[in-house]
Amino acid sequence: MAKKQHAEEHENHERWLVSYADFMTLLFAFFVVMYSISRVDQKRMIEVAKAIKFAMHYKGTGGIEEVPLFEGPVSEGGCVTNVGESPSHQEVEAVEAVRRRIQKKLKGLLLERPDLPPSVVLHTEGRRLMIRLSASHFFDPSQAALRPEMIPVLDAIAVELAQFHRGIRIEGHTDDQTAGRTRFRDNWDLSASRAAAVASYIQGAHRIDGKLLSASGQGSTRPIADNGTPQGRETNRRVELVLEIKPQDAFDAMAR
Repeated sequence: MAKKQHAEEHENHERWLVSYADFMTLLFAFFVVMYSISRVDQKRMIEVAKAIKFAMHYKGTGGIEEVPLFEGPVSEGGCVTNVGESPSHQEVEAVEAVRRRIQKKLKGLLLERPDLPPSVVLHTEGRRLMIRLSASHFFDPSQAALRPEMIPVLDAIAVELAQFHRGIRIEGHTDDQTAGRTRFRDNWDLSASRAAAVASYIQGAHRIDGKLLSASGQGSTRPIADNGTPQGRETNRRVELVLEIKPQDAFDAMAR
């Protein structure tokens, strides 16, 4: 019986086109990636360069007795920019105008006593607004509950601060006397509870985003007066609200 003759298969001479097409696709993708990463954000690059320069050469003040302060403001993302740039006279005046406006609002609400320090003290440092609340006015001795009669004062302050939509640091401070028989373990506990009480109230009553608030207790570690006198101890018992006002915030507030 004769064997069947199988037709010889035709050789494909165009198989190289498949590899060539794959190669061209990869090459195209490579150049697209190279083009995309070559488009550098010049503004961001300058900010990063300034931040690195600041980090390598900065000088600061502070320590256990003071809040650490560094030359050069901090940007939104925590990156230091505008190295060595101090606030201008116009910016300082704008922040001072904010302080005066708050002081004017509080004028009719404050009933001062000659035997106690001022219930509210406002002052500025550059672009920083600091509001000091006397614990003798806002709290009962060795307690952390806000006195009802001081709520309108805190309301007037919170209304102004809420307009800036900036972080507010709230710090509680005590004198160096040992806490009496209370539910608080020590001055650390008392100062932290007072700061938390202020933060909790202004968040709930004025709907300030909790992410913008921070509360901490400093105990007796940062006195601003002599603890050896009754007047000094009264001054040291306080809660401080610190707001870092940006230049555009200050100008907007001054214009209102």
